[in-house]
Amino acid sequence: MVNGGCLCGAVRFRVASELHDPIACHCKQCRQQSGHFFSAVPAPKAAVQFERDEGLRWYRHTDIAERGFCGRCGSTLFWRGDEGPDVMVAMGSLDDTGGLKLSGHYWVDFMGDYYDIDDGLPQHEGVET
Repeated sequence: MVNGGCLCGAVRFRVASELHDPIACHCKQCRQQSGHFFSAVPAPKAAVQFERDEGLRWYRHTDIAERGFCGRCGSTLFWRGDEGPDVMVAMGSLDDTGGLKLSGHYWVDFMGDYYDIDDGLPQHEGVET
């Protein structure tokens, strides 16, 4: 189990599930929302339990998914597809990452031209939605 939340504390949650290594998403939407690439870990939707959620807001950015953030401080927290069992939890929102290590880069064909990926991890192209 791991705890997390936003910068101001208006959103606090726990993930009551074992987490696996996170990914980095380089699509334009993730970069726009987070300010750089979005590093997140998948967690079962049912395992995310909120202790405080008065700041939680959801922004529907496509017809297949929405993004969770704090409406008070603006912290990026989640990406949640309408289909599938998981929600992507922003690594920066976790109190302790428990030694998780980045496992790969996704949608690298949409990455910004202002940085390089040179960590030796797998790189995957994808279709931006």
